[in-house]
Amino acid sequence: MRVLQERTLERVGGSRQIDVDVRVVAATNRDLGQMVREGRFREDLFYRLNLFPIALPALRHRPADILPLASTFFLRARRRLGKPDVELSAEAAALLQSYAWPGNVRELENVMERAAILSESTLLPGDLPPLARELTSAAAIHAPYAVPEAAPSGKTVRELEKDAIVAALHGQNGNRTRAAAQLGISLRTLQYRLKTYGISGV
Repeated sequence: MRVLQERTLERVGGSRQIDVDVRVVAATNRDLGQMVREGRFREDLFYRLNLFPIALPALRHRPADILPLASTFFLRARRRLGKPDVELSAEAAALLQSYAWPGNVRELENVMERAAILSESTLLPGDLPPLARELTSAAAIHAPYAVPEAAPSGKTVRELEKDAIVAALHGQNGNRTRAAAQLGISLRTLQYRLKTYGISGV
């Protein structure tokens, strides 16, 4: 607070105040306003940090950002490894956009660094980890952030996906592991979908 408020500091073990002229950029995935109301975060610090707030939606709500970020991370990693610049294949790009990225940008960066190590030339689906490839085997399952499209039944893709999940769970007597296998996705992805769609008690 003293650094932010008075723009001065003292070195550990020192006795002289040092003037500082800095700008502080802070980020969090917590609701600091709520934490202040609950008494779990200093109110004075919150208002000093909250001068120019920028709310950044999760990556799954910004599908247009996925490929530019993926390409940047991929090329940066390849150059660090001394490998030539190559592009993402259309199939790999489609997979990257179909994944929900629960770990946000950090997860995407880790996936692309791994892909840069494994790929010899153009990035192919096989260079991506199973976590980002798992949606390929279930044509009825789509990313939860996907823009709804009209389906022959009149339902949106999101509604069809929810129906498919509920039907699989009913067909497997509520066993999530078998339902995930039936849908062709991992148990982790199924659990994410259940939370996303508020499905419980099936």
